Amino acid sequence: MQSGEKPAAAAEVRVLGSWASPFVMRVMVALRLKGVEYELLQETMGKKSELLLASNPVHKKIPVLLHRGKPISESLVIVQYVDEVWPPPASILPRDDPYAAAIHRFWDSFHSCFDAVSSKDSDIERNRPRRQGRSVRRNDNCSAVFRGGIRRVQQREVGDDSIGYLDIALGSHLGWIRAVERIAGVELLGGAKVPNLAAWADRFCGHPAVVDVMPDVDILLEFTAKLI
Repeated sequence: MQSGEKPAAAAEVRVLGSWASPFVMRVMVALRLKGVEYELLQETMGKKSELLLASNPVHKKIPVLLHRGKPISESLVIVQYVDEVWPPPASILPRDDPYAAAIHRFWDSFHSCFDAVSSKDSDIERNRPRRQGRSVRRNDNCSAVFRGGIRRVQQREVGDDSIGYLDIALGSHLGWIRAVERIAGVELLGGAKVPNLAAWADRFCGHPAVVDVMPDVDILLEFTAKLI
C-alpha cells in the first residue's frame, strides 16, 4: 500500500494502477479529497494483470477504479464518478454553476498534449537526440495550455486553497514535467518565466490530498532510466 493511503475499508474501493502514472494520480487525489479509503493495486510495468484485462477489456489500460467490484475506466471519468458518488463538503466540479463546470471540462480536453511527458514511450524518456528538441518544444507549448487553464483555476476567492477538477487534471502531470526539465535541461515552470503558474504548482503539490502521492522527481528519474 502506498505511503499516505488509508487502510482498506478497502475491498470496497480499489484502484488498479502504478505510482508513477499521472492518470492514476488523478484518481488517488480525488479519492483523498473525498476522504475515501482505498487500496492501490500496483500493476507491473510491461505486464497486464488478469484483473486489469477483465476490468478494462477494451483499452486494457490503467487506471481502473473498482467500486464494490464494479469497474470504471478512464482517469477523468473516474474523477467525475468519485465527485458524484461521494458527496460534499469537498466538491471537485462546481455543483451550482453548470457553465463553470463546462469550462473546466473544456480545459481538461487539452490533457493529451502531455502524453509525451507522461508516456514511457516518449521521445525524451527514450533519449532519442534527433527528436528530443521537438518533444521539448511540444512540452513548452503545453505550458501555454497550463497558463490558460490556471487562469480559470485562479478565479477562485483569495485565500481559497482548495483544489478541484481542473487542478487535478493538470496538476497530476507536474512530477513528470519537472522530471523532463531535469532530463532536457529546460525550464517549463520556472518562477521567473511563469510566476503565477509556478506558485499554483507549489500550492497544488503541497495540498494534503496531493503531497503523499506526488512522485518524487529523483525517483521518477531512476524509473525513467530503467525504461531507456
